Amino acid sequence: MTAAENVCYTLINVTSDSEPPSEVSLKTDLEKGEIKAKTEALKKVIIMILNGEKLPGLLMTIIRFVLPLQDHTIKKLLLVFWEIVPKTTPDGKLLQEMILVCDAYRKDLQHPNEFIRGSTLRFLCKLKESELLEPLMPAIRACLEHRHSYVRRNAVLAIYTIYRNFEHLIPDAPELIHDFLVNEKDASCKRNAFMMLIHADQDRALDYLSTCIDQVHTFGDILQLVIVELIYKVCHANPSERARFIRCIYNLLQSSSPAVKYEAAGTLVTLSSAPTAIKAAAQCYIDLIIKESDNNVKLIVLDRLIELKEHPTHERVLQDLVMDILRVLTTPDLEVRKKTLQLALDLVSSRNVEELVIVLKKEVIKTNNVTEHEDTDKYRQLLVRTLHSCSVRFPDMAANVIPVLMEFLSDTNEAAAADVLEFVREAIQRFDNLRPLVIEKMLEVFHAIKTVKIYRGALWILGEYCSTKEDIQSVMTEVRRSLGEIPIVDNEIKKETGEVKPEDEVSAAPAQKLVTEMGTYVTQSALSSSRPSKKEEDRPPLRSFLMDGDFYVAASLATTLTKVALRYVAIVQDKKKQNSFVAESMLIMVTVLHLGKSSLPKKPITDDDVDRISLCLKVLSECSPLMNDIFNKECRKSLSHMLTVRLEEEKLSQKKESEKRNVTVQADDPISFMQLTAKNEMTSKEDQFQLSLLAAMGNTQRKEAADPLASKLNKVTQLTGFSDPVYAEAYVHVNQYDIVLDVLVVNQTSDTLQNCTLELATLGDLKLVEKPSPLTLAPHDFANIKANVKVASTENGIIFGNIVYDVSGAASDRNCVVLSDIHIDIMDYIQPASCTDAEFRQMWAEFEWENKVTVNTNITDLNDYLQHILKSTNMKCLTPEKALSGFCGFMAANLYARSIFGEDALANVSIEKPIHLGPDAPVNGHIRIRAKSQGMALSLGDKINLSQKKTNV
Repeated sequence: MTAAENVCYTLINVTSDSEPPSEVSLKTDLEKGEIKAKTEALKKVIIMILNGEKLPGLLMTIIRFVLPLQDHTIKKLLLVFWEIVPKTTPDGKLLQEMILVCDAYRKDLQHPNEFIRGSTLRFLCKLKESELLEPLMPAIRACLEHRHSYVRRNAVLAIYTIYRNFEHLIPDAPELIHDFLVNEKDASCKRNAFMMLIHADQDRALDYLSTCIDQVHTFGDILQLVIVELIYKVCHANPSERARFIRCIYNLLQSSSPAVKYEAAGTLVTLSSAPTAIKAAAQCYIDLIIKESDNNVKLIVLDRLIELKEHPTHERVLQDLVMDILRVLTTPDLEVRKKTLQLALDLVSSRNVEELVIVLKKEVIKTNNVTEHEDTDKYRQLLVRTLHSCSVRFPDMAANVIPVLMEFLSDTNEAAAADVLEFVREAIQRFDNLRPLVIEKMLEVFHAIKTVKIYRGALWILGEYCSTKEDIQSVMTEVRRSLGEIPIVDNEIKKETGEVKPEDEVSAAPAQKLVTEMGTYVTQSALSSSRPSKKEEDRPPLRSFLMDGDFYVAASLATTLTKVALRYVAIVQDKKKQNSFVAESMLIMVTVLHLGKSSLPKKPITDDDVDRISLCLKVLSECSPLMNDIFNKECRKSLSHMLTVRLEEEKLSQKKESEKRNVTVQADDPISFMQLTAKNEMTSKEDQFQLSLLAAMGNTQRKEAADPLASKLNKVTQLTGFSDPVYAEAYVHVNQYDIVLDVLVVNQTSDTLQNCTLELATLGDLKLVEKPSPLTLAPHDFANIKANVKVASTENGIIFGNIVYDVSGAASDRNCVVLSDIHIDIMDYIQPASCTDAEFRQMWAEFEWENKVTVNTNITDLNDYLQHILKSTNMKCLTPEKALSGFCGFMAANLYARSIFGEDALANVSIEKPIHLGPDAPVNGHIRIRAKSQGMALSLGDKINLSQKKTNV
């Protein structure tokens, strides 16, 4: 084991700019100085020894003049000094002076001050020389009976480490500690003693637990945690013991400590798959989420619930707890709510869907009463989408949900209203029985819609699905009400010149023409329909959209009027009524065209909108059967086809998910009989405690790919040349938010290299955590230096630096070897993710950094190129497979990924196959990347550029 890999107990900050003092001056300070001077001198000695200096001449000085002092600061420093100072001669024998040190520590172990005793016992845990420890064993044993718990608990730790390292010094340690544990009352001492027995003599630990298993719930939380760990390990190694201890775990679920409850629930799930056990564990998790205030804790525990749900047999148990899970929605954090709703949606079934919908409806109504906040809007969107999914899966629920949600069409938050509109559109298409209800509610809220996008969608739904004469007339009424008096241009000019007074307007100005049963027009007073237009803001909604220059809504209005007019002609046989309705529809279109061509709106009408309105006028003037089919049948067929395809995709993804979760057993799989299996083979499940420890230390065991190039050697970067005096290479280990550089440094000269220092600097959003310590390298010796680099965002980073050293005995300046750059790959931080088309478009519009990459590849197939890009960039293709299938010589696809820092990356691939250049011509086109930060956009572009060409391995 190299020096860099040794366990470090004590970290000391070293100021790099200070000059190292001479050995003579240090000796003088240690011999004759005051307490303060001796303290400072001792600190300097410790730092110099850590930097590789030997200082053998000071050892006896410290023993004679510093060791006898009773000052607490000096005693603390001496503990550090004796930990790091070389205690053996070059041939491995213990130094004679250490006998004096040993005697001093024997006295400290008998010191009346409990702090000195306790800290000395902690220091003894770090000693690796059995000759030093042997004379101290009686004193250490005696400390087990000290009156103070601080001394006793450190004595247990000292005995444990000595027993683990040098069993011959205290062979009866487990028996000694067992007897100590039986009589001990202090929680921390019991915890340390029990932990020792777990690792040193598990049978004794079990014997003790058996004697007090009924009192476990009265123990302190630190001891309860260790008991949970023991039960887990015992049952993991010997499953026949489960029945003995499972009751104890059930009791610990009622512990007052959240940590104990969490660990007990996790252990219970691994020990038993009985429904009662799963339900108890899940209930415990839910209580923890609700009672814990920390959002990170809530998210972690929610993840454990989601893991439980992944098991097919556990899912049914959790379905009964859906209402309890929904209690978590009281948490204001959006991320927690998002995960909770997703979990509830995954668990919903015909048994609990009704209760779920009632709760979600209440939550939606609550969001309406809360003062507007960004998270409130997003939460409302989440609720709407969850209700949407419930209604699609359980059509009976749609009738209860729609009336509540349609109130939100008039919401100022466009995103939530758009989600409601999408839901309403799907519901009205799929469920014929709900159409009258939807149309009725839509007509009620139509006049209150505030945003133009929602207005367009509502117009389309009304135009597409109004099939009765009364509904069609109501649509026309609402349109006229929303448009105000026509012709619009004349009315607006009169207002500007002041010819129309507000009083006149109240009685007559926005008078509306309504079509009666007989087909004649009647006038309705403005008092009952709309407020008087005193200012620009008081204009009817549709007119205000048009005056703002948004004529796309006019094109939508023209299409709607054309559909309802054609349908009206088909329903009503009276020619006079037909003509009057068609004429009114054409009048509205013409007046809108007139307004668009005038100078009144803020922006003139576009040519596209003019063409659309003109086309609708032509269709109404001719009323041909072909146009009737296109407007009234083909539009709906397109929507129906789109919804069918989407439903198929959802079912396919659900099927894939369920296939992943279902544990398939092959016919020739061996059957394992518990009674016939050796103990060491009962390791079907990994040790959760070990895995969590490894994860915390950043040593998560990742399964290596089958490709041998994906091994560790592939991540080794050569930093210097083979002919350099110092050879260096680095293994780059990326662990989420930090990068560990393990640098191997080899001295290739015949000289001793002193103060050999690895100096690193970073470019990009990387930060070096600490400077690596200097080393002394013997001739042809090698050492490993580790450096930690923190990563703050997703962009390509570069680590560069050099190695500087002094040659022993040389008078020249410091030598320097410049290292090659280490490039940090962005792909370690990017993960595939998915989002809706609406979210993609919104992000595409918001993100300001765009990087356009020209396709330059040797791949000749469009689909192959897309798959190659997906593999190279870790992105996910959002464009459905059906849209990409077939061959037309052109392909467009949207890609999306999210970094571990929560940054979004979007890409649009537009590629084509130049057929005129022959079948072997490579793909060409562009990839546009958009991101919120410049670094992300540029880094992803660089990655695509580097990996565009396919290499034949």
